[in-house]
Amino acid sequence: MKQYGSAADIKVGVVGYGPSFHIARHHLHEMKRAGMRPVAVADIDPSRLPVAKADFPEVETFPSATAMLAGSDVDLVAVCTPHNMHAPVAIECLNAGRHVVTEKPFAITTAECDAMIAAARAHDVVLSTYHNRHWDGWILNAVEKIRGGIIGDVVRIEAHSCGYRRPRDWWRSSKSISGGILYDWGAHYLEYALQLLDGAMVEVTGFMHWGHWASQVMYGDDTNEDEACAIVRFDSGQWLTLIMSNIDSTPRRGMLEVTGRRGTFVIKPDEWTATTQDAGGVVQRRGPVPHGQGWRFYQNIADHLVKGEPLVITPEYARRPIHIMDLARQSAVAGRTLPVTYG
Repeated sequence: MKQYGSAADIKVGVVGYGPSFHIARHHLHEMKRAGMRPVAVADIDPSRLPVAKADFPEVETFPSATAMLAGSDVDLVAVCTPHNMHAPVAIECLNAGRHVVTEKPFAITTAECDAMIAAARAHDVVLSTYHNRHWDGWILNAVEKIRGGIIGDVVRIEAHSCGYRRPRDWWRSSKSISGGILYDWGAHYLEYALQLLDGAMVEVTGFMHWGHWASQVMYGDDTNEDEACAIVRFDSGQWLTLIMSNIDSTPRRGMLEVTGRRGTFVIKPDEWTATTQDAGGVVQRRGPVPHGQGWRFYQNIADHLVKGEPLVITPEYARRPIHIMDLARQSAVAGRTLPVTYG
């Protein structure tokens, strides 16, 4: 793999400059913060190119990823397209010998992940996905306290995002484009949970309900599931449950509830709570969470390319949440538990 003399020698660009959350703009700013140099933006929507040029006057703009690869010497490409295009665009860039970071989720299927990893290996280039939330303050705090024994050995994790809400009329509500209800925040929640669980995954069971919102959303029969659940068993004896629902009005505690042998740790964006049992009875502790350090993602990418530092978010690591969600879908269709290929 090519090594660079400094971060400033790494020329970076993005594919997809859509207005949703200003994701591509954020990527370029974070790349620039790590010392890398923005040089190119590609988008099939011509109206987005002047916006990119206004945000980053130094970049060249292109009407497609293909045009950018042919007309630019960009070294590292961030793929900021809708989910179903992550793998095709990434593979095109990898086959052109460019390093690639995809937005989350890494891809939609395990097979897509495998194809991306094979292309990266064949061309000896870096492949990762933007798990900047690996460094969110609430998970950094949880890892420190839970690994420190505050609730004893972890038994299980329940991750959830539930509410009674009509999906919006945008591409994230389309199953064929987004991957389904699990694939947005579910990718984050699984990545959080996998930092706290030991051992290898053994099997996945999935349950899904569909149809309640389909007639009320623009995508009709292609609308995401109303609710989906993935249950993962680990060879350590631990298990993980992920529930994403748009038909559940039951109040839930936080984003993740981590149960250990001595109590439960609840992870919220602004506060943590640990409820434990000892000889004196129930003890509850709580506190604020520290600031996140999401900037460390692209700093790690730059340090990997310049200094040979180990890559934190490897493609094999990024494949694990996708493998869970993919198997959950297959399990729900088959009506049975499925074995894991990549533990």
